[in-house]
Amino acid sequence: MENQRIVFLDYLRVAACFMVILVHACEPLYLGGNGAYIANATDALWVTLIDSALRCAVPLFILTSSYLLFPVQGSVEGFFRRRFSRIIIPLAIWSILYAVVPAWGSGGEIDAVGNLKNLLLNFNMHSGHLWFVYMLVGIYIAMPIFSPWIERVSKRGEEWFLALWALSTLVPFLHQAAIALYGRAEVWGECNWNEFGTLYYVSGFMGYVVAGHYIRTYVDWSWRKTLAIAIPAYVAGYALTAGWFYSQIPTEYPVSDSIDLVVQMEQSWRFCSTGVAMTALALFLIFKKINHTGALYSVVKRISKVSYGIYLMHIFVLGAVFAIVSGWGLASQYLILLSAVLTFAICALCAWLISLLPKSKYLGF
Repeated sequence: MENQRIVFLDYLRVAACFMVILVHACEPLYLGGNGAYIANATDALWVTLIDSALRCAVPLFILTSSYLLFPVQGSVEGFFRRRFSRIIIPLAIWSILYAVVPAWGSGGEIDAVGNLKNLLLNFNMHSGHLWFVYMLVGIYIAMPIFSPWIERVSKRGEEWFLALWALSTLVPFLHQAAIALYGRAEVWGECNWNEFGTLYYVSGFMGYVVAGHYIRTYVDWSWRKTLAIAIPAYVAGYALTAGWFYSQIPTEYPVSDSIDLVVQMEQSWRFCSTGVAMTALALFLIFKKINHTGALYSVVKRISKVSYGIYLMHIFVLGAVFAIVSGWGLASQYLILLSAVLTFAICALCAWLISLLPKSKYLGF
């Protein structure tokens, strides 16, 4: 299945890749310096409306990987070998590039030695989007472990797991409740000497992996039923995601505060929180119904094949594009959208050209 083209997954990869770029195009309007900075109420509103609709992009990538690869087929050694060449080698190369090449607007100043030292343990903050690849590697490590279980568990057993996982998506909000009640973000067995609470082992991104398998195996709905379930789920999830974020923004502008405010605002944006999970699953169900293979699909398929490379390179391009477009005096919403569209187009073209080179797979193309 790994080498087969599944039409809706190609559409989904391209859409999710563009969504990620849109998310990052929003960041300059609410992040500044070492913390929060929102210039005015208009920026606050448009960041909330646009970004909250797109937080499900990362879960969509995990659902896609699950649909294709879970349970793992063939030898575990072969599975890891393919993942290493396609994921980890490009991660290493792009991590070094981000560590030593100055980003647009940095004035050419960069602590290359310090950045390279940081790579011994983690990504650098100015290449923060690479956190996703670290997480994805963890998912791939876990897939062979979960595979024997998913092959033997009943439909009802899988549903029980997903129910517990759904409950775990409330934990970010329960942490806020615990802070209000007790002054510390600890629930269900968590404490300062134990971060592994009751639902820890049925929480996180593996829930999307199981959900992807469940949808592939058991969900074959008509368009009518799909929309009847997915649209209300998306609307409710979006309302929760956007409503919380907007409610946490101070009402006096400009807002200038520490990074702690950003963390507070983004509780509902966490990728394994309730609203994000609802929007991700709703969109996945809708995309699953897409089977158009006309002229548009030939373009989509070409972009889909290099989508990982687009993801890896886009921060380099977005910084330059945003710096240019921000000088055009556009309203916030148009600044975000145009920056994202131009970045996506440039990255897609560059990725396609690089993919024509020998050994380009080691760069993620």
